[in-house]
Amino acid sequence: MKLLAVVYLMPFIFWPPPSEDVWDIFARVKFTEQLIKDEYFLVPFLDSRIRAYEGKVVSLKGYYLPMDFEDPRTIILSKNPYSMCFFCGGAGPESVAEVTFRTRPHKLKPDQIITVTGKLKLNASNVEHMNFILEDAVIKTP
Repeated sequence: MKLLAVVYLMPFIFWPPPSEDVWDIFARVKFTEQLIKDEYFLVPFLDSRIRAYEGKVVSLKGYYLPMDFEDPRTIILSKNPYSMCFFCGGAGPESVAEVTFRTRPHKLKPDQIITVTGKLKLNASNVEHMNFILEDAVIKTP
């Protein structure tokens, strides 16, 4: 059982994060408006350059945005503070990521700057979730 745990955690321990800022990688994604369920949504075109990062462990530093989710392990991380975030009309969908932690994180404050590390999942079809999702994430401590 311990061997399985070690094998499972090895990619998280030894896989180096991309040397490039992940927010910059997200910023290169092109979006188009599409009508879905009688509403217009910005849908990403996920080319091979961004798909190369899917499933890889990446780190993001950003601002915690308070949102209500059914799963208490899930948060939204923004490149920008709340006053300039995607939901307030000040930025695009490339500036936010959905983060699901391994375990429920400690209490966070709005606009608290944190760095998270998790496995990147890309989403171009489910409008109920963000386009960039970090799964099995942990908060990196300085």
